Amino acid sequence: MSALKKVKGVMDRVLDKNLQDLVRGIRNHKENEAKYIADCLDEIKQELRQENLAVKANAVLKLTYLQMLGYDISWAAFNVIEVMSSTKYTFKRIGYQAASQSFHDDTDVLMLTTNMIRKDLNAHKMYDAGVTLNGLSCFVNVDLAMDLANDIMTLLTSTKPYIRKKAILTLYKVFLKFPDALRPAFPRLKDKLEDSDPGVQCAAVNVICELARKNPKNYLSLAPIFFKLMTSSTNNWMLIKIIKLFGALTPLEPRLGKKLIEPLTNLIHSTSAMSLLYECINTVIAGIPNHNASIQLCVQKLRILIEDSDQNLKYLGLLAMSRILKTHPKSVQAHKDLILQCLDDKDESIRLRALDLLYGMVSKKNLMEIVKKLLVHMDKAEGSNYRDELLAKIIEICSQSNYHYITNFEWYVSILVELTRLEGTRHGKLIASQMLDVAIRVEAIRQFAVSQMAILLENAHILATNSQRNGICEVLHAAAWICGEFSEYLTNLSSTLECMLRSKVTALPGHIQSIYVQNILKIYCRILVKAEQEDDQELIQQTGQLLVDKLPMFVQSSDLEVQERACCILTLMKYVIKLQEKGLKAGDEVVALFTGDLNPVALKAQKKVPVPEGLDLDKWINEAPDDSSDDETDSPNIFFPVESHHGNYSYSMVNDSAKEKEKKYELTEEELTEKREARKQEQESNPYYIGSSKSKKKPKVSSSSLLSALVIDDIPVANIDLSVPLHVPGLSSSDKYIKLAKEQEAERDKDSHKKSKKKKKHRKNKGQAAADYDDDDDDSVPVLHAVSEACEMPEGAVVSDGDDEYKGDHDDPHRLLDINLDTPLRAEDKLPVRQHHVVEVTRTEEEEPIERPQKHRHHKEKTKKKKHKKHRHHEHGYQHEEKLIVEEPEPDLLMNEDAAIEDTDADISVEVGGASNVVENGEVNLPVPPPPTEQVDQTDNMDFWLSGVDAGASTMAAQATAGDIPAEVNTTQQDSPFTDEVSTCNYVGFE
Repeated sequence: MSALKKVKGVMDRVLDKNLQDLVRGIRNHKENEAKYIADCLDEIKQELRQENLAVKANAVLKLTYLQMLGYDISWAAFNVIEVMSSTKYTFKRIGYQAASQSFHDDTDVLMLTTNMIRKDLNAHKMYDAGVTLNGLSCFVNVDLAMDLANDIMTLLTSTKPYIRKKAILTLYKVFLKFPDALRPAFPRLKDKLEDSDPGVQCAAVNVICELARKNPKNYLSLAPIFFKLMTSSTNNWMLIKIIKLFGALTPLEPRLGKKLIEPLTNLIHSTSAMSLLYECINTVIAGIPNHNASIQLCVQKLRILIEDSDQNLKYLGLLAMSRILKTHPKSVQAHKDLILQCLDDKDESIRLRALDLLYGMVSKKNLMEIVKKLLVHMDKAEGSNYRDELLAKIIEICSQSNYHYITNFEWYVSILVELTRLEGTRHGKLIASQMLDVAIRVEAIRQFAVSQMAILLENAHILATNSQRNGICEVLHAAAWICGEFSEYLTNLSSTLECMLRSKVTALPGHIQSIYVQNILKIYCRILVKAEQEDDQELIQQTGQLLVDKLPMFVQSSDLEVQERACCILTLMKYVIKLQEKGLKAGDEVVALFTGDLNPVALKAQKKVPVPEGLDLDKWINEAPDDSSDDETDSPNIFFPVESHHGNYSYSMVNDSAKEKEKKYELTEEELTEKREARKQEQESNPYYIGSSKSKKKPKVSSSSLLSALVIDDIPVANIDLSVPLHVPGLSSSDKYIKLAKEQEAERDKDSHKKSKKKKKHRKNKGQAAADYDDDDDDSVPVLHAVSEACEMPEGAVVSDGDDEYKGDHDDPHRLLDINLDTPLRAEDKLPVRQHHVVEVTRTEEEEPIERPQKHRHHKEKTKKKKHKKHRHHEHGYQHEEKLIVEEPEPDLLMNEDAAIEDTDADISVEVGGASNVVENGEVNLPVPPPPTEQVDQTDNMDFWLSGVDAGASTMAAQATAGDIPAEVNTTQQDSPFTDEVSTCNYVGFE
């Protein structure tokens, strides 16, 4: 019977499809792939019902492939566990592969796998444990991590490096799910950094570096071990990990940076691996920013990377250069020419990275020069996106640090006006916001800014073309507001007012029209006050009538904001005209509507508005909705209403109703022919419709159309250079300010040259080293305009920058791994260990207790064989014989510290030079040297290591001082030729 089953199983395996057949079938059924896969899934379900494990494994393998295509195989989770439990490695590997791809934290059947995985972890076969660790690392959850953490830690002591390496890597996933396992496992993980196998070492370094990526402070004590690995290892990938870790540790311990200067410098000079070189440079930048020689070396290496033809190396060089720029800007400014060359690179990412570098390279002296080069480059640049990035970077460079590097704001306003010539930009709002900010905060520049904005309003028709797609029209928003708010600086008020009342203004977006309407009233108020002072009644009447005639076009606007403002201002104008007809002056009263200065609102003003008492912002205004209501009630299907007696809506019912509806509204043949004829007539009457070339009917062409076509072809066509920027007449150019700045700089250079000579002479007289004169001293550049820092805040609030505290991601698993690993383990920190149940045996009073020596009851002590060492020496006519009999118990890691040590029956006999010392029952009859004091190994001590003291010399010195070496056997004695042997004998005996 069993033979028949075996033959049947073989036949099933022969006839079943394997993975190759499945892949081949999917490729051959591209047209109906979904139907073919559905048939294959039905076959797989039949295979999973069979008893033959080989057939099940084949089915699971095919399911694994289908899961990679996006199909859900969670329904076969129990079958996957069946294949995982197989004793055959080939099947077990298939099961764990499927589990690693399909299992997740919420998989229900994972609770059934704990004992099976524990059994596989402790398997005698190396590869069974390896495939188990691989799969477990992919689908481990909190329960599995808690139950199996101790078993995985046990594998760290395996004799096979293959197992130790995989166990270390799996522990990282266990720590993420069960952070409490980190503290008890950390000592063993630390020991693996000094493992004899380089693969195990590399795995331990990887795990610790990943743990320290978010919490480097907890791993600062491992710096001596990592330093030893860095100076002895030749594995570049492990060196990269270690150097990355040092880059995170050096900011926490400044002394560590000094220790790393020499090895990092040697690696930078010697390595040919660009990845290792890049990480060394990053660590020098992060940990040793004050070592000028190392920084200069890094800058030279980065220049080589930037000049390389490889685009990846060039990008990395620019990226690292931007980090050096934060601490040593002058070292990077020396390579300004190289950075500007990168702006012409074909790769847009490199150009953008070079722009970021220019942001930090500016100073008060070179700002105008850099911006001028960027403007020239922007005119030649191809692609609107890159031009927009250039425009944004120019504004960002100029406005950084509260306009710290701008010495002449007339130049900056001219730059902003020049940027309005860039057609097709999407940064019109950015330019407008800068114009508003400068005009509000720099009071000395308002007159110049108003004159430039008035010119823009006069040429609004140039900027307002294609306002829907061209964002540059946003500049008119700022121009109208500045001219209205600071109308006292306008030289020709009536002209500006007429420009704002043109009919073409209605083509602008609604929010710009609303600003126009509001500031028209401001300019009118200024004209009214001035005319009343000069008693110019004609100007008053003309201006008032102009507003009454032109404002109705804003009242008819489709934008509600424009309508509301226009209606209010029109009503106000009619009221003012009535007062004027009565002979009253209304100018002062109307101007009073706009008195007072407008300051910018602080960034955190809204956040600092106090919450009124009794107001709970988290409380529901209405009754809170019931959470269960969404799950219990079924929302009606608005697309396909289905009538059901049970009130349930299913996918199949919706599909059936949709099909019924389609059949119900199906068109008849007559309706179809009518629609076809209507479509043909529409196509024939549509002049823009392009018919197919296969049509037999040729369109009739009249003689007039042929004549017009010939005339059109004869018209010469001129190529228009669209790259030419817009030209607005009357605007100021920034070139004159650059010439003026160069002249002023030449005068300052003459004065500074004389002062530098005097300083050098003074230093020479004092015997000091002459320092290089700093030509880039920004303090010597005079600032023509001051920037106001006044801003609006709620009453009682103060401007501060420390309100926004960084809040990490609460879902980040590394947040729970912020554990202090230097404190000793407590009782609750130890992992639970499986123990056998101990049955307590009660003795009666009649039974006499058996007297036995006190021994450790939990574990059996293993003793080593007695070693007999005989040393015979013939010197000076006598024979020296040394005998040593020692029984050493093997140390037990699980033994309690207060457990009694088993007494040895044999005595330790030591004969030295004819003298004999007998040790009976652990006691020495003759005088014994004092016991050795406990010496603490300070090689791993952070402070001791950073002090630079030689560990070996200090340890020997401490032992000699404490008297650990007995006087009889001191290594410094030269009287006896047997000193070394005697010292070894005494050490073994007394330990």
